[in-house]
Amino acid sequence: MLDVYAFATPNSVKVPIALEELGLEYSLHPINVRKGEQKAPAFIKLNPNAKVPVLVDGDLVLTESAAILVYLAEKTGQLLPADGEGRVRVFEQLFFHASALSPAFGQSGFFQRFAAEPQPIAIERFSSEAKRTVTMLDALLATRHFVAGDALTIADIAHFGWLWRREFAGVALDDAPHVARWYAKLETRPAVQRAIDRVNALIPAA
Repeated sequence: MLDVYAFATPNSVKVPIALEELGLEYSLHPINVRKGEQKAPAFIKLNPNAKVPVLVDGDLVLTESAAILVYLAEKTGQLLPADGEGRVRVFEQLFFHASALSPAFGQSGFFQRFAAEPQPIAIERFSSEAKRTVTMLDALLATRHFVAGDALTIADIAHFGWLWRREFAGVALDDAPHVARWYAKLETRPAVQRAIDRVNALIPAA
């Protein structure tokens, strides 16, 4: 049995989506980041970086959502081509996600919602960058069914996490019809719906 420590966050949801798509059994353990539970000593032992998600598979403790996605794909031989251009296209998108889309969305949301004082330069910088990454994805998806080619891969799951929480970053898909089409396709997949339901259930009732 795999153990996943997570919350209803853009990075967390990626792991249950992959697990549901792969048909793997797992236990989901809530780490309420709104209450700072990711900084508790017991969790720090799992991830000194104090972030969710974390995957535990026997003696293996793995952090960083992209690394977890790669591990699960290679463990099962699914959602990641074994070799060739298809494989490197998946990694190209994973690196683009980790270096551009994810930090831009995260920082855009932070400076718009949580900064102690207004930071117009930071808001403009990261908001523009978040929208730029969506424009890039839209151009890519104008020529492909999925972000790395014609089949669903872990690269799609990585991007989906932040697009699922795009309102946090102040991003809309009105000017990105190909991303909107792709997002709607993923959102209706039964595995994706099951994963979203499970992570949303981690949020305590008000």
